[in-house]
Amino acid sequence: MIELISKVARFAADANKHPFFIKDEQNFINIISVQQVNTLDNLSMLDIFLGKDSIIEPHYHPNGSELTYCVSGSATISMMNLDTKKFQHYKITPGQVVNIPQGWWHYQIAHTDDTHLQGIFNVGSPEVVLSSEVLTQTPADVFAYSYGLNEELWKAVTNDIPPSMLIGPPKE
Repeated sequence: MIELISKVARFAADANKHPFFIKDEQNFINIISVQQVNTLDNLSMLDIFLGKDSIIEPHYHPNGSELTYCVSGSATISMMNLDTKKFQHYKITPGQVVNIPQGWWHYQIAHTDDTHLQGIFNVGSPEVVLSSEVLTQTPADVFAYSYGLNEELWKAVTNDIPPSMLIGPPKE
């Protein structure tokens, strides 16, 4: 039996009414998860819209795998193979997919305006760890000590990185 978040079963939703992240009118992400459709069982979706040369910043999903489907436009999906520690790059166009295993570091770059991707997850609500959050939330002295860096220089370099940027590059 399906465990419901509320007493009323919801079988439908409008992704356009559930923003996950908005950068601007060309770059935004909507979400459908167990919060919107409480009858979903181990399934969720990010509806991703990107302008040319926009990037979904490097990140990983600790709780599920992602199947990225290209609806329109074109994009390169890049991911680090955790076994080889090497990046694999896949350019996709409408109708093509890339499977990103759980926990793999990855990013997406749009090659055309009006690129539309769908990230389909095997979990009811995907979790995400963003590179901007790792860089801005880890104390500067940790990176400086770990890699033999000048702490003040590291602070200066990372100072302008907005946390939870998600879609880049930043607006000028």
